[in-house]
Amino acid sequence: MVAQQGTPGSRLGRRNDPDRRDRIIDACLDVIARSGVAGASHRKVAAHAGVPLGAMTYYFDGMDDLLRESFTRFATTVSDRFERRMAAAQDHDAAQAAVTAIILEDVFGDDRDLVLSHELYTLAAREPAYRSITSAWMQRSRAALERHFDPETARLLDALIEGLTIHRALDAEARDPREVERAVARIIAA
Repeated sequence: MVAQQGTPGSRLGRRNDPDRRDRIIDACLDVIARSGVAGASHRKVAAHAGVPLGAMTYYFDGMDDLLRESFTRFATTVSDRFERRMAAAQDHDAAQAAVTAIILEDVFGDDRDLVLSHELYTLAAREPAYRSITSAWMQRSRAALERHFDPETARLLDALIEGLTIHRALDAEARDPREVERAVARIIAA
């Protein structure tokens, strides 16, 4: 029996697909946003990613591993936006405006982010192993806020950001953006 020789950088002559793992993670987040964690399966994710079902077990040790990787990517992406916004603030007033902008524009930039956040929160509430993802997310948020505010104020602002963002996203009535500005100003002034 003669062993098959592939071209350099490929297995058994198949074209190397260096982005496949990333596509699977992105597809998993899309499936979760549409069907929830409970509706996500290897089969659905593979179909959405356009990869063979067998690729799932090549890249991930099971659905739990895929969920952990996917939610870690999501939390990191949101945290990166948060950190960039806070890092760009050059003074106290700009930092206060940045917190307001985070609430109004960044945290749940769209319905997909809102659903993914709540799916992660629910999973972390049920499965303590996922709390490391939410804890790391909160630590990064607070560290970004602590560039401009003391630790206690940063903790209060972080809670306000989460709470107001959720309320604004789920409230049946449109809210006045100045409400956010006033709430941020009150916490910073306290």
